Amino acid sequence: MAVIHRTTLSPTKLELLAPWLPTRPWYAGSASPVLDRSGGFRLDDPQGEVGIEFMVVTDTSGAEPVAYFVPLTYRGAPLAGTEDALVGTTEHGVLGKRWVYDGGHDPVLAERLFALLDGRAEPQAQSETDTPDPTITHSSTGGPFGSAVATVADGPEGTDLSVTGATLRLNRVLRPAGDGDPLPEGATGHVSGPWRTPEEAEVRGAFAVLRTA
Repeated sequence: MAVIHRTTLSPTKLELLAPWLPTRPWYAGSASPVLDRSGGFRLDDPQGEVGIEFMVVTDTSGAEPVAYFVPLTYRGAPLAGTEDALVGTTEHGVLGKRWVYDGGHDPVLAERLFALLDGRAEPQAQSETDTPDPTITHSSTGGPFGSAVATVADGPEGTDLSVTGATLRLNRVLRPAGDGDPLPEGATGHVSGPWRTPEEAEVRGAFAVLRTA
């Protein structure tokens, strides 16, 4: 169970993300994003070593606001072989120095996300300890899925996590879906949830879409 500490981060998560987002192939904004936290959830690492957070941030620097899905992991030491996925480091008021990674490239987050699709993990509230988040919905067919991700590929449409027989696309640019909107053609599963617009309206959409071979 992840414990949510009420403490400081220096720099903050948004301060880390502001210079990092424009370096991503799926980022659609300006070189100087203006970010707000708009939603998200967490998953627990059964080993209690890695913090796993799925953030939604909204960039309001352009003509229209754009919401991004940004999975992050927080570690107490560098993760070997993933230097390109490092977002930055921050000083946590309780835990000390933390290495913050693009979660799509962290094997612990990927394993937990496929566990969620398999029904072996429960989404947790973003800012509360030991509090399930019923607003996060998920479904899949074709599982159970392997826990080892063979490839991770970032592209202009999102980030693809591939395991044997399936690919899970993280929708980095989020788009609201109307009630009852079907999944994209060929989809066999999804993870969906809410986020807030700059006007404080709540919308929902697919954070990730699964396709099986």
